[in-house]
Amino acid sequence: MADQPKPLLIKRYASRRLYNTETSDYVTLEDIAGFIRDGREVQIVDLKSGDDLTRQYLLQIIAEHESRGESVLPVEVLNDLVRSYMSGNVSVVPQFLQASFDMLRDGQAKMMENMSSMNPMATMPGMEAVKAQQEAFMKAMTAGWGGKGGMGTTMPEMPSKDSEPSESAEDLDAIKKQLAELQDKLSRMK
Repeated sequence: MADQPKPLLIKRYASRRLYNTETSDYVTLEDIAGFIRDGREVQIVDLKSGDDLTRQYLLQIIAEHESRGESVLPVEVLNDLVRSYMSGNVSVVPQFLQASFDMLRDGQAKMMENMSSMNPMATMPGMEAVKAQQEAFMKAMTAGWGGKGGMGTTMPEMPSKDSEPSESAEDLDAIKKQLAELQDKLSRMK
């Protein structure tokens, strides 16, 4: 596995201004959102205390997009997130979200591979533009949800990426069963 590049370090000064240490200039939340859309990992730290503020600022970026009418998450998902964190019980939601985004990213990568290899449609005019749009969409959807995300554990029963194609129906059934179990657990937590 290749080493991932170091995150872009952003320092927050006492004045609350954000400083990009790579380019030695001040940046806005929208600039940071742009870095993430472009596939960069960011780390935002308080200059004085050294506290990691990344999570706080990423949530602020999402909140600003929501306030502009750009629906990031459905209301039902936001309600479930609030309930799961306010219940005081140990929540499976972070691990579930991490596993879901990992599966989404892996599925998208496989789809992009199939589009470019062994697919006669890949040579059609305009397919490169479609492929580029798909890649940009997935970068935007999965930015910040990489394997490091700090979620701690992964779900051990998830099917292996090395599963044979003949096992895909069984894998799908196993995933559906796990999802139903998680939904049952969440509804009991309410």
